[in-house]
Amino acid sequence: MNMQPLEHTAEEEIEILLENLVDTEEHDLVVFNDDVNTFEHVTKILIKVCKHSQEQAEQCTLIIHYRGKCAVKKGSENQLKPMCQSILDAGIQAAIV
Repeated sequence: MNMQPLEHTAEEEIEILLENLVDTEEHDLVVFNDDVNTFEHVTKILIKVCKHSQEQAEQCTLIIHYRGKCAVKKGSENQLKPMCQSILDAGIQAAIV
């Protein structure tokens, strides 16, 4: 019998499982319209950060422009946090809701 040593203690395993359970709730990454950024810039950032196709990014950009905001990605908070920060770093207003 080949027994592998435990990578984590039982307490650590429980903590990991609880974190994963808590982080299963889906959130939206929402991008907001502004009077500063161009369609081209927003489209380019959505392709880069959210891995959108050109068409998907352009559609989201139009929705952002005409409706004031658009949910551009769904996922757990942990998945969306770095994407949100990258969009903010690009000078575009975004939030996780």
